[in-house]
Amino acid sequence: MADLSDVVSRVIAGAGDDEDVEAYAARTSDTAVRVFGGDVESLSSAESAGVGVRVVMGNRQGFAYTGSLDEADLADVLAEARDNAAFATPDEHVGLATPDGVAAADLDLWRPALADLPADRKVAMALELEKRVRSGDPRIRQVESANYGDASVEAAIASTTGISAATRRTACHLSAYAIAGEGSDTQTGGGYSVGREPDELDLEEAATDAVDRATRLLGATKARSSRLTVVFDPRVTTVLLGVISSALSGEAVLKGRSLFADRLDQEVGASTLTLTDDPTDPRAYGAATYDAEGLACRRNVLVENGVLTRFLYDTYAGRRAGTASTGSAVRAGFKSAPGVGCRALSLVPGTASQDDIIASVDEGMLVQSVTGIHSGVNPISGDFSVGAEGILIRDGALAEPVREVTIASTIQRMLSTVVAVGADLEWLPGIAAGLTLAIGEVSLSGA
Repeated sequence: MADLSDVVSRVIAGAGDDEDVEAYAARTSDTAVRVFGGDVESLSSAESAGVGVRVVMGNRQGFAYTGSLDEADLADVLAEARDNAAFATPDEHVGLATPDGVAAADLDLWRPALADLPADRKVAMALELEKRVRSGDPRIRQVESANYGDASVEAAIASTTGISAATRRTACHLSAYAIAGEGSDTQTGGGYSVGREPDELDLEEAATDAVDRATRLLGATKARSSRLTVVFDPRVTTVLLGVISSALSGEAVLKGRSLFADRLDQEVGASTLTLTDDPTDPRAYGAATYDAEGLACRRNVLVENGVLTRFLYDTYAGRRAGTASTGSAVRAGFKSAPGVGCRALSLVPGTASQDDIIASVDEGMLVQSVTGIHSGVNPISGDFSVGAEGILIRDGALAEPVREVTIASTIQRMLSTVVAVGADLEWLPGIAAGLTLAIGEVSLSGA
């Protein structure tokens, strides 16, 4: 099996005197198992490997990739990237990353046990998960799906500007979606367990989670319209942070597509809010030692005590903005050039449990899930209007479940009216972590 560090070194060794060259090589393998009704509905396993090459000639940049690690293909992809650079539109800001002196975190993100796990064990886990969900409560009528998934990713990057880095990580997860019913009423709910190796997965946790979320909304009705405090479940907070993440990209700011443009060093949220993107946290699903340009990942504080302190940049966006990269380059794989993105966005937890926060609310709603995020939230204007379901809160206690309601505000107002930040930080697949978050004065439209 080819050593990826050797591969990228061989590519940049072919650079000419009048050009800078970057090579990014990646090798991935992943498995996805889906079961239904006690049978395997689908099972896929895939492996891929290849190299993406950037060539910078003066103020022109070219990119090309190959899905091969063969020596002849490496020479061809370098030549193709060079040709593309010759025809590229001149841009004074193009350029490759250079070492910036930030030390790489010592992260242990690779578990050999994942690669050694046979397919029948993965199938068995998914089947057992479905069985546990089905037997978790007599009101469970069906398990919509039970799933096992994993991925192993190795990558190396090198450039003629001095970058030399290699990283690898594994991840796996279990998920299930249950359908609960009582009379003519039906509700659905999903549960997860995530880890870096199979032994870290918790079947019972995922099953119980799916059952609880499906059954606790049975009997839900529409609520009357009002203004109240909403308490976001950690998974809803994750969705909210995912929306906010695009507005924290320096590239979005440069393009005028961020609600935070021109707000640097200003108060944008409650003083209890501190928001970071920290890929060096090994608990994060997106944890990484290096970014997609080979710079060391680092903890970036974006909002501190309610004040916007920083945007995220890769090398190109940083040059356009007159600043440096924050080590925040991401890419979808060897087939794409890098861009700016979050990897591990999270709020700094408070000290209160979800029960404590609910007990502090006179009139509110615990929001279990939201719908219509992509159409109902505008990351430029900040307008926020989404469908929601959950459980009403009355006099500090959970009351009746509700569904088919709309909660509306603006992201700016929501951040400013945060009344409590939970201690229950939860990492899930994706770029953000969740925790319980209580926000006051939110409009709820119902019956």
